[in-house]
Amino acid sequence: MNFELSEDIQSLKEGIRDFIDHEVEPYAMEIEEMNEIPERIMEKTKQMGLFALSVPEEYGGLGLSMVGKCAILEEIGRTHNGYTTVIGGHTGIGGVGIVELGTEEQKSKYLPGMASGERIGAFALTEPSAGSHASNLKTTAIKKGDKYILNGSKHYITNAPIADIFTVMAVTDPERGARGITSFIVEKDTPGLVIGKIEQKMGLHGSHSSEVFFEGCEVPVDNVLGMEGEGYINALKILANGRAGMAARNLGSADKLLEMSIDYAHNRIQFGKPIMEQQIIQHYLAEMAVEVEALRSMVYRVATMVDQNKKVIKEAAMVKLLGSETYNRVADKAVQIHGGIGYISEYPIERFYRDARITRIYEGTSEIQKNIIASQIQKEYKKGGVSVGL
Repeated sequence: MNFELSEDIQSLKEGIRDFIDHEVEPYAMEIEEMNEIPERIMEKTKQMGLFALSVPEEYGGLGLSMVGKCAILEEIGRTHNGYTTVIGGHTGIGGVGIVELGTEEQKSKYLPGMASGERIGAFALTEPSAGSHASNLKTTAIKKGDKYILNGSKHYITNAPIADIFTVMAVTDPERGARGITSFIVEKDTPGLVIGKIEQKMGLHGSHSSEVFFEGCEVPVDNVLGMEGEGYINALKILANGRAGMAARNLGSADKLLEMSIDYAHNRIQFGKPIMEQQIIQHYLAEMAVEVEALRSMVYRVATMVDQNKKVIKEAAMVKLLGSETYNRVADKAVQIHGGIGYISEYPIERFYRDARITRIYEGTSEIQKNIIASQIQKEYKKGGVSVGL
């Protein structure tokens, strides 16, 4: 499979690298300490079109393929993960549902503002009783005339405090289980939608998440996303679509950690010579490099499959699992190579280490990805053989 990027994508990728290195990364410590992304960076991000990665050109977006989108997200992943999560949450699960499932009216209404970054998207699935057990929703949507009345709560919702448009999953028919869940587009100013307190997190500073409450929240029938009763299926599609993008961000972060570790190993002198000459350090770097390149290959393989409209349930779970686990292992080795400096918050290694941890949890834990992979392998076996390649 050919993973060569087109000249247009390569040029865009280089422009984003320059933007990240010179316009975002110098302010990473400010983001970390203030727990906010400065408005000047958000405005420049809008100007660069980074909120438009998933939106087709006819609605003001960049019209990128999944391969192109991953190429850009890889670059974004090289900087502060709170910043990357705001963009990733918006261009991934916060927006792809409308792009893939929305009616023409819904797309025309919502996507232009989302492409410009004037309207931020969020995905509201997780509840206190529905985390890994995503179908166990308690939020209800009762149809009354030309509206649905939503009641319930969500938590850990990325971008919720700044979001304008929520993709919400709610139960419309409790008797049908997972087949009784429906997707809705809910605007932030809808009466009855209440944003809870911002959660204080171990990492991802600058990216805020919170509870979202629905208290007699009236949503027009026209805001049903997809078909009634297909919300759970829609959620799985949205999550699967976003997993290659998340893995691309993990790839960028892991690659940046490798880059910093190589530089440090060449410049850190111990016992009269650079630690790069120590075999154990060489082995750490070799292991990190192998993992980064393996992840890169899988990210672009899965992205290519998405662009070819192939079924990627298993592969999306694989790349999400590999991305998060690789990022965590690389971050751990980076701290070890840097020694004490790697543990001090004045330096970026410590921040990457903390930020890496959530990737094994959000948008589907590593354990859930393994369940999905195993389930797909079983289905393939029953059909006559497990798929081991393209």
